[in-house]
Amino acid sequence: MTLSDKQYNKLTPGLALQLAAPHTWAASLCPALFSVFYCMQQGIPLTIPRAVLTVAACVLLQSSVNTLNDYFDFVKGADSEEDNVEVSDAAIVYGGIDPKHALYLGLGYMAAGALAGIIALVGKGPVPIVLGIIGVLVIVLYSGGPMPISYLPVGEIVSGCVMGGLIPLGIAACGDGRFHAGIIPYSLPLVIGIALITMSNNGCDIEKDIRAGRKTLPVMLGRNKTLEIYRTLIISWVTLAAVLPLTAAGPAGLVGTVLTGAGAWFAALPQMRMELLPEGRIAQMKGILKCNILLNGAYILAFAAGLVLQRL
Repeated sequence: MTLSDKQYNKLTPGLALQLAAPHTWAASLCPALFSVFYCMQQGIPLTIPRAVLTVAACVLLQSSVNTLNDYFDFVKGADSEEDNVEVSDAAIVYGGIDPKHALYLGLGYMAAGALAGIIALVGKGPVPIVLGIIGVLVIVLYSGGPMPISYLPVGEIVSGCVMGGLIPLGIAACGDGRFHAGIIPYSLPLVIGIALITMSNNGCDIEKDIRAGRKTLPVMLGRNKTLEIYRTLIISWVTLAAVLPLTAAGPAGLVGTVLTGAGAWFAALPQMRMELLPEGRIAQMKGILKCNILLNGAYILAFAAGLVLQRL
């Protein structure tokens, strides 16, 4: 049977949602929600409709990245049932979806996200427009093209900086049209958390990526060196998430410090013991996503608490 003769399953709403990978949305929701609370706390005039639109744009664009990444990995032979990928992370492999339909869906998510973003930045000048264009270009280049970013040793840096850093900059710019460099230091926990998601995936996939010709950072460094960097980043992440709220929110930042400590105990410490092995890939990915929800969630709550106290 040729590929064109193969019988594919219908792309149902459930499979479309699976391709969007909602279990990974914390990587875009955390930076977006942080940005909204930061703007409110700092007096940046971000209206509720614009905030909703920017958050929706972030989720839709991440859904596009997830879907297109699945598509390109499948057509390039980088994903198969033998590669220790979870069912929810390989809808094309396990769901029997026509790859072309996944491609169209990914482009549809991108168009919807871009539309939401365009509406949010109308009338706010060139700064949010430039930041938005950069974000869309990275999405296209991350998975597609002759040499995708995800196949290079800069995937961790790009994913962390774009999602953890560019999203806050873009949302703040949608508030008043300005470039708010002051938000960058406070975005560092988000940058590190998202970079660690990529490093978890690439670290577990070293052998598979070597076969597929991918030159990711873990492929270039090897597993032992990758683990050293991985654990150092987790320690840095926990430290920053605990300390930065105190500098921005004052006494209210203690909320983040206490919750970060709890998150470190329940999520970060177990993650430190992970070995980035292929057979542990599913547990590794679930663990790092849990870390992002707990640690960065605590970080966001600290800013929310600071806002509440300001208005009492």
